Amino acid sequence: MANPTILDDDIGSGQAAESAPNTDAPVVIDVQNVSKTFRIPEQRIDTLKERITHPLSRIGYRELQVLRNISFDVRQGEFFAIAGRNGSGKSTLLKILASIYGQDGGRVRTAGRVAPFIELGVGFNPELTARENCVLNGVLMGLTLREARRRLDSVLDFAELGDFVDLKLKNYSSGMMVRLAFAVMVQADADVMLIDEVLAVGDAAFAQKCMDVFHQRRQAGKTVVLVTHDMTTVQELCDRAMVVHDGDLVFLGDTQQAAMQYYRLNFAPVRSQEGKDAVATINARLIEATLRDPSGQPIDNVEQDMPIVLDAVFEAAREIDNPIFVVQVLNAEGLVVFGFSRTLEERVAAGQRVRLAGEIENRLVPGRYHIDCWIRRDREHGDMAVQGIRLRDVVVYGTGPRSGIFNVRADVTPAIEPESDA
Repeated sequence: MANPTILDDDIGSGQAAESAPNTDAPVVIDVQNVSKTFRIPEQRIDTLKERITHPLSRIGYRELQVLRNISFDVRQGEFFAIAGRNGSGKSTLLKILASIYGQDGGRVRTAGRVAPFIELGVGFNPELTARENCVLNGVLMGLTLREARRRLDSVLDFAELGDFVDLKLKNYSSGMMVRLAFAVMVQADADVMLIDEVLAVGDAAFAQKCMDVFHQRRQAGKTVVLVTHDMTTVQELCDRAMVVHDGDLVFLGDTQQAAMQYYRLNFAPVRSQEGKDAVATINARLIEATLRDPSGQPIDNVEQDMPIVLDAVFEAAREIDNPIFVVQVLNAEGLVVFGFSRTLEERVAAGQRVRLAGEIENRLVPGRYHIDCWIRRDREHGDMAVQGIRLRDVVVYGTGPRSGIFNVRADVTPAIEPESDA
């Protein structure tokens, strides 16, 4: 399919996880009705002078309840994701599981040794060397002093920091720090790993090494609880997921449904003037989406084996650098049949229009389908915004075979094997 293009004339016109969880496996994390509230001072008295000049003043507090009656369990060998918008309470929940915070109400039980990887540099002393910090953190994670020293070489090999073992951590970059912290957790070989979003700090090569560790842990029957905003990782790696919103548990179960719930919370529909639900305009709004036949004429439905010719025009709601367009085709049950992405390597100004047009190979079996487009904006040092838009509903018609979801070309021929002379 052709790459998206900017329409200069219109400027200013204004899947499922790898495996299902084993329900017969023992529960290693049991959370029942956990709640957590923080007291936040309404005014601050930071200096001795302020205390002396206002000796009788009392500091008022307001309460912020970040978790309300959260209940779930995680089984041995399960990869479990916790998702939610910023400020939803997911990191607080992970710290309660790690015993960094205590809950105000409810009960938390864990079985086995737990290794947290929650905040970059937590537990490290910047005035100590990497060697000293590795041994110290290994002991904090449950290793004996002898074990921590014996595993030092393995930690440094994994982190690829052997040449910097005697350098003080205050001179480490953030990337070096996260590699060291993750390597210490891996070598601790805990039964349960608690991992926050800090893995995003690593480079691509380190991220792949982390993914390899996750797969090894899965094969070894270890348990991982992962807090993340990356729904692709959730769907590809995790067995189950939960979604937290404003301190409440709003979903617990299948990873694909959890991802959709997460997107709904981030980009909830707004009410139009007519009182109907409309797509929230985060990055762009859809101007038109047309299907065409090979001669370029508009059509509503597509014949089987004929290409899908898409012609869609969007108007940017904000300035976007290098927007990513992810097109997905779903069947009537909402299952993603296939998809692809295209990046526009240009800056799109607010009000400027972009055309996404081209030909898509059609191997779909006859049936009803939906065509969606996710418009994604990334910032190198900022947030990520993803907006989903339903482009078209389409029927693929024909008399061809309806086996499976789509047809594939296969050059496979049966033949009788000649008899052996032996």
